[in-house]
Amino acid sequence: LNLFSTANLLAFSKETKTSGEATRIESLAKFTKVISIVEQYNVDEITIEELMDKALEGMMSNLDAHSNYLKQKDFKNLKVQTNGEFGGLGITVGIRDGALTVIAPIEGTPADKAGLKSSDIILKINEKSTLNMTIDEAVSIMRGKVGDPIEITIVREGEAKPLKINIVRGIITIESVYAKSIGNDIQYIRVTSFDKKVVTDVSKAIKKR
Repeated sequence: LNLFSTANLLAFSKETKTSGEATRIESLAKFTKVISIVEQYNVDEITIEELMDKALEGMMSNLDAHSNYLKQKDFKNLKVQTNGEFGGLGITVGIRDGALTVIAPIEGTPADKAGLKSSDIILKINEKSTLNMTIDEAVSIMRGKVGDPIEITIVREGEAKPLKINIVRGIITIESVYAKSIGNDIQYIRVTSFDKKVVTDVSKAIKKR
């Protein structure tokens, strides 16, 4: 009985393995065929590298809520964010009515000291038009080496002409932990983003209590 059961188990395992390998080959063949069809009939010029990036991005974004495929530029930006500080201007920007707009300058940063204000519309960054520019593109241009100058051309409500504002990049520190006391018994701690300073800053906030 034991010999018979073992033989059947081995046969089942071998069959399952073979079936799994066949399914894997079929799936990879299907993927390769789709890539070939897209390359042949897509109306826009796109490289095989771009196609693979799109495929990987789609796969990882649909895998679960926490997985992402990061290209070199995206990984670099992630490292900047997790570091907790970077060279830049110190403004939060967004797209409003199709225009790159200052949401708010961070107090005490080069942008704040230079006079940038909430609702300023950014027309140019170093003579480069922001028309159709994404937020990521704008941020990557505005970030840079500490001490390097940058010129921002803006439209401001109440001003007849666009204004050119020269700013020198400085060290921008991300405040990821906010803490305050509520009454005598409660310490409120809010973590807005996770970077390498979070544990230290949370510990400091707790000890202050």
